[in-house]
Amino acid sequence: MASLLADVPVTVVETHEDPVDAVLFPEEEAVIAKAVAKRRNEFTTVRHCARTALARIGVPPAPILPGQRGAPGWPAGVVGSMTHCAGYRAAVVARAGEVISVGIDAEPGERLRDPEVLNLVADETERAALGALGVRYPAVPWDRLLFSAKESVYKTWFPLTGRWLGFEDARVELTAEGTFTARLLVEGPVVEGAELTVFSGRWAVRDGIAATAIVLPVTAALPVV
Repeated sequence: MASLLADVPVTVVETHEDPVDAVLFPEEEAVIAKAVAKRRNEFTTVRHCARTALARIGVPPAPILPGQRGAPGWPAGVVGSMTHCAGYRAAVVARAGEVISVGIDAEPGERLRDPEVLNLVADETERAALGALGVRYPAVPWDRLLFSAKESVYKTWFPLTGRWLGFEDARVELTAEGTFTARLLVEGPVVEGAELTVFSGRWAVRDGIAATAIVLPVTAALPVV
């Protein structure tokens, strides 16, 4: 994930382990009190990553509680995103004056186990494009990347709108060069006085993880990553 975001104004902290010194605030403990060990480890470690990242931009540690639809509640003046999957946790934060919104997602770096999931995630156009990419680059888990990209789109979208965005509400086009675009098929958020209709992002598959990321920097131009 860090390499995906190396040249944009965000701070990334990631780990493949659950550190023993990761702790929760009492308010966070209350949220996770009845969770199984797997969920507790994910919840705790990703917040450890987030607070480490916040410290690097000069923000003191604070509870990061799930809000509406589970979106993390960041300290005032901060935007961010978190993700976790088996063997990986990551958090990205930035100052609100530099970045409007950010969305990251990490998944196992393998094809979707249930082919029916792709029918739920992708429309006919997207499935055809994945098929063409799969012929040229069969080692890349394109269906998993599409799923991840749509998760990153949602995580970027929700802080701007407070509204749900379904898989069918954005059409994602992946490229072999490690980028993707997501064209909104519903009314987009107004950003810097203009309706935003396209999100641009990056993807990577390495160390058994498929990751995607979108950053909307503060700029008068259309956001790119």
